[in-house]
Amino acid sequence: MKKIAYAQAALEALQEEFRRDDRIIHMSTDLPMELRQEFGEERVRVTPISESAFVGTAIGLAGSGYRAIADIRMATFGFVAMDQMVNQAAKITYMFGGQAKFPILIRMSIGAGMCLAAQHSISPYSMYMNIPGLKIILPATAYDIKGLLKAAIRDNNPVISFENTLLAPLMGEVPEEEYIIPLGRADIKREGTDVTIVALSRMVHEALAVAEEAAEQGISVEVIDPRTLVPLDIETIRNSVAKTGRLVVVDEACQTCSAASEIISLVVEEDNIFRCLKAPPRRVCGLDVPIPYSPPMERYVIPSRERISAAVRQVF
Repeated sequence: MKKIAYAQAALEALQEEFRRDDRIIHMSTDLPMELRQEFGEERVRVTPISESAFVGTAIGLAGSGYRAIADIRMATFGFVAMDQMVNQAAKITYMFGGQAKFPILIRMSIGAGMCLAAQHSISPYSMYMNIPGLKIILPATAYDIKGLLKAAIRDNNPVISFENTLLAPLMGEVPEEEYIIPLGRADIKREGTDVTIVALSRMVHEALAVAEEAAEQGISVEVIDPRTLVPLDIETIRNSVAKTGRLVVVDEACQTCSAASEIISLVVEEDNIFRCLKAPPRRVCGLDVPIPYSPPMERYVIPSRERISAAVRQVF
């Protein structure tokens, strides 16, 4: 195993897939120099600042036998390509009666914590969960982003990868040999018996820190990273809750209509799991406000270790 940064693991995933499949085309307003130097300008395109145009181009390429990667960069920029993603990419295979496949990977960065203010700190994955036809990955570690991106590139459906900006320098162990993480398979980051925490993206690391502190107080916390939101490995989560009887979901995005809300609903709707609950499930989410520019205010609206710890104590 080697130890590399999250961002480097993502780059390695793209490089390996480019070498494996010469049908892959990459488009972005930013130039990934390592890709351009190895694979050339025909396959690694620098686009005008028009996300709608190059996401639309990705759809056309995918329908013509290529595998397209559209790196939108900040998720905020994705909103100007919503028609292409939501009304076209998500629906086109269905509208063609399955006669054509549209393998597209759309990458977007998310998350607060860098004082980039309201427009550049959003985590909007729950919006896209509401659109049938889109798969969603949410990698939290170097190991996960490499394996998930490779799976997403090979998938014959549109896949959106939401990658938290603050994770880019995070170091992690990655195998030397090739591996792929199937979409829809959660990972138990830490095993426990008293409380289940389901944490999304960067919040996985905050939850692990809380679990370490809770262990010193005699509380055994199991931390689950769904890794993909669509498809969602709800069975792993339900099995954990059946064991612990307690559930806390940690999600940096706003609480209203959140991924956290959906996860809790899917747990409590299962009668056998509902009967195992020893306390009402808790959500620890971002506040329902635009992310403030002010550093103290920004920290206030994002889930903190203190808020996660308080939720664990509430259910225990």
